[in-house]
Amino acid sequence: MNACKRLALLMTFIIALTIVPLSQAFAQTGDTNTNTTAIITFILFVAATLAITWFAAKKTVDKESFFAAKGEIPAWQNGLAIAGDFMSAATLLGITGLMFFRGMDAYILAFGLMVAWPIMLMVIAERFRNLGKFTFVDVVTYRLKKPSVRVLAALSSILVIIFYLIGQMVGAGKLIELLFGFDYIVAVSLVTALMMLYVIFGGMIATTWVQMIKAVLLLSGGLYMSFLVLGRFDFNFSAMVDRSMAVHPLKESLIVPGGWLERDFLQILSVGLTMCFGIMGLPHVLMRFFTVKDATAARNSVAVSTLIMSAFYVAILVLGLGAVALVWGEPEFLDASGNVKGGSNLVALHLAKSIGGDVLLGYMSAVTFATVLAVVAGLTLAGSATIAHDLYSVFRSPSSDTKSGNELLVSRIAALAIGAAALLLGVLFETQNIAVVTALALAIAASVNFPILLLSMYWRGLTSNGCVIGGGIALFTSAVLIVLSDGVWVQILGNAEPIHSFIYPTVFTMPICFVSIYVFSKLDKSEIGKQEHEAFSEQFIRSETGYGAVVHSES
Repeated sequence: MNACKRLALLMTFIIALTIVPLSQAFAQTGDTNTNTTAIITFILFVAATLAITWFAAKKTVDKESFFAAKGEIPAWQNGLAIAGDFMSAATLLGITGLMFFRGMDAYILAFGLMVAWPIMLMVIAERFRNLGKFTFVDVVTYRLKKPSVRVLAALSSILVIIFYLIGQMVGAGKLIELLFGFDYIVAVSLVTALMMLYVIFGGMIATTWVQMIKAVLLLSGGLYMSFLVLGRFDFNFSAMVDRSMAVHPLKESLIVPGGWLERDFLQILSVGLTMCFGIMGLPHVLMRFFTVKDATAARNSVAVSTLIMSAFYVAILVLGLGAVALVWGEPEFLDASGNVKGGSNLVALHLAKSIGGDVLLGYMSAVTFATVLAVVAGLTLAGSATIAHDLYSVFRSPSSDTKSGNELLVSRIAALAIGAAALLLGVLFETQNIAVVTALALAIAASVNFPILLLSMYWRGLTSNGCVIGGGIALFTSAVLIVLSDGVWVQILGNAEPIHSFIYPTVFTMPICFVSIYVFSKLDKSEIGKQEHEAFSEQFIRSETGYGAVVHSES
């Protein structure tokens, strides 16, 4: 009951934090600039999710419920929540905006994700669910027992989560600037406060329900917008494309490869590898496989999420080209310098206003903001679990007999720290396209997490030494190449030109990881290495049969 009282006080604070800026927005801007639909939708969403958090807090009493909802989430709900992780602000705002300026090349970001899901279904989902308990690191360390393996995998996961958070925070700030007219920092502060509330008190149960609600809202909104866009062209897709090519400076090149990636084979391959294999190394997505009861439910979750996202990404294709046809060059959406208001990240919302007026703009803006809240909650939960369950388990006192309770406390403290980091980095990356920034997380996930995870599940020869040395080389290389790229070296650090031209380094760093792990595992002749080879047989049986796999509700 004390926890509920604390939650009630914090909820009151959050509501005040929400209402006061909104009231100021009304007072300062007047009805001409304030979108009433957006405010009402936003407040209703926040109220509903706070109510969910209240009920979830009563069930979140131990680490099993906090990290994995005790494995009691039905497969269809988990699939909807997984889809919600990807139907994000980076998808709706980022990819649409990138297509608007760069053409069809940008759609490779969506296409790569869809290619990944069948691989996830057939290669990852079942074995992953059978081998782990709470986090991606649990699976990697099933037979690799050196603490250094857990530390490396945890650090890589945290880096992925931080980059993914940046894109969501930037999207939130831009939305609030558009909707309410107050400062960008106020916007990201509000997101931070709400996401910490969901995670600290509601854990996985609240996070799952928040994801489900926003997935339904965003999917329905995206499909409805696509319907309205096509309706402007009598539901003739070709006519819409012709109009897009007629008004865009790229003309026919708008739908021809090369508008963004300049027909550079290695560049295209790197982006494709990033989007396809990055999914399989995202901690907040992999963590969801532990929220269902068994491997069959994990596979069904992937199937459900694939169907939902397929529909959504078809809508994104229509919205990207439709935005060119209906928004490009329209004075209403240009600033005094002739540039699109808000940059590439707000193109989708300008399209909403063009086809549905202030009502649709308000609804889609509020839903997209809700999307940000849901995604950052999932990311924060995964990050806090990684810190508390993976890193804390390495550095805690071996004599501690209250590990579960300590992990829960450390998780909540970690959520606060992650929120603070997300706020700071969201401010630093304010001007970046959120789809590009988010894909930096996928680049690290594809370059480090995915190779380590795949080899740990399928290769008998993997050893702890090989994993740590090879994975460490890949992580360091990935971080350096990302810093030296245009997105950081030029856009953030202010240098004139990037050190290299690649958007994502995956085409180099993923092979480096695989080769380095293979070589150093082969060179490892230690006794621990031999024991890890022998342990693969037992791991293989469990991964294929599920015999001995964790059932959280019976923990």
